[in-house]
Amino acid sequence: MIAAKPSLTQYYVDGHIHIGRANGGEPIKISAAPSLTLTQVIHIAMEEKGIQMIGLIDAVATPVLRDIEEMLASNHLRPLQAGGLQAQNGLTILLGGEIEVRGPTGGAAHFGVFVPHIEELRELAQWLSKEQTNSSLSSQRVKYANANELGAFIYDLKGILMVNHAFTPHKGLYGNCVAHLADMIDPKYVTAIELGLSSDTEMADYLSELSEFTFVTNSDAHSLPRIAREYHVAALGAPTFGDYQAALLREGEGSIVKNIGLFPDLGKYHLTACAICHAPITNEGAPCTSCGATRTIPGVANRLHEIADRSHSVSPAHRPPYIHQVPLAFIPGIGSKLINKLLDHFGTEMNILNEVPKNDLAKVIGDRLADLVIKARFGELSFEAGHGGRYGKILIVQNS
Repeated sequence: MIAAKPSLTQYYVDGHIHIGRANGGEPIKISAAPSLTLTQVIHIAMEEKGIQMIGLIDAVATPVLRDIEEMLASNHLRPLQAGGLQAQNGLTILLGGEIEVRGPTGGAAHFGVFVPHIEELRELAQWLSKEQTNSSLSSQRVKYANANELGAFIYDLKGILMVNHAFTPHKGLYGNCVAHLADMIDPKYVTAIELGLSSDTEMADYLSELSEFTFVTNSDAHSLPRIAREYHVAALGAPTFGDYQAALLREGEGSIVKNIGLFPDLGKYHLTACAICHAPITNEGAPCTSCGATRTIPGVANRLHEIADRSHSVSPAHRPPYIHQVPLAFIPGIGSKLINKLLDHFGTEMNILNEVPKNDLAKVIGDRLADLVIKARFGELSFEAGHGGRYGKILIVQNS
């Protein structure tokens, strides 16, 4: 286990949060909820979820950049000397973008890039305006640059580059493009690997080439409730871009001390599924037993088994522990009303999931649901694995 040094403070980080609409109403991430505005993200992340640092993955989109400029001018945000912005509630915001790059032989992958200050964000926005058809939207593909050219540009800006949801069949580098990282991008440009919802550390460490990289877990939130469904803990001298970047690179005292994520079975792409009817495929290469189709959506577990070069998972000494967690929204019977009730009583979702005793939970949501929260806390639940774009489910055993 990676222990934080006494001189450091541990911060909760969710480095992959989208924007659904700009403050002026313009659409940013088409598939994201309209309520996912910058103002709401700042409030929910810090005050309901307990996140202290976020990666604003759509900061570079033209309308969001305008919102940021306006909030800086009105002192609702202030720049940090070592990089990043700080909101009035204390939340640190890392300025970034999710950029789609074509694969060398087909497919495409998403990269999460972050830069230290608003000045570098303007430079990135200017570069993307020449590369993208519509730089007002999230996750747009660059028309001319390859991954190495993107990497070199971010490197020159002294930025961070992450391989986003690395193993997913849609826009994951390993899941959609190549079997080896270096076949798409020079490893020197890669700061960290984002695991994605359908994998975890044990699965990813079947690939020996990933041993040198820091792993992180992030939510990839497309709605306010999805913020912090995965997150990580960073031990930093201060919650700034500079200290966070150094922690990812393992330069200096800071480090990533813990990744907290879903059980991979709950992810939408854990197992291979039929591309037509979405039934799980248990016999690779055989027609779907439900509809007879032969097209599939590859599962993350299947893809990692295919490209793994180790017979068992081997984690390097620097690898932090991965803590499996079930967000409240995944627990059957706990809807938005009960979540709000729990938040009123206990503060943040992190406190509810990790700290509140069962007896106290039961006073608010009853014995049965409190029991499920505690079982989720200690990894005592069973799941139906996610597949084909459908989340996995918690299986409720009678009398549980």
